[in-house]
Amino acid sequence: MKRIAIDMDEVIADANIRFAEWYKRDHSIEFTHEQLNSKRFSELLPDDHKYLIKEYVYHDDFFKDLEIIPGCQEVIKDLYEKYEIFITTAAMEFPNSFLPKLEWMGKHFPYISWTNIVFCGDKSIINADYLIDDNVKHFKRFIGQGILFTAPHNHDVEWDVRVDTWEDVRKMLL
Repeated sequence: MKRIAIDMDEVIADANIRFAEWYKRDHSIEFTHEQLNSKRFSELLPDDHKYLIKEYVYHDDFFKDLEIIPGCQEVIKDLYEKYEIFITTAAMEFPNSFLPKLEWMGKHFPYISWTNIVFCGDKSIINADYLIDDNVKHFKRFIGQGILFTAPHNHDVEWDVRVDTWEDVRKMLL
């Protein structure tokens, strides 16, 4: 059975919306859907507020109850019937994210065992045929095929194999 490794943030869990929610809470400024989908969240902020990005992601509740990227639950469930699925998240930089991410996975993907959830730094350690990720840096030493999942911060990144939605993933791998 072939293996698919799937990143969490900005691939199945929408951290961008959390940034926007917290920024609105703290500064009463709301961003449109178009703004949030067109560029990195940090590019939407004034220079004197860019520090908030790190402040937010190191907060214990940041990764709790993130919204789901549309379509991922249905497609991953179908992929699970044909592939061995691993959720791989480069979470080592944010140790406060471990428990919220594990709980999030249990809530939204209960059929994926904790043994198939990998918290790592360098994803090249993952032995899989495919890696679906929003950051091409994870493909550089990865032995399988990297599939770039379009996210606001990677619109201008060149990569041969790219998907824009989970329906695109379905068409490619099922």
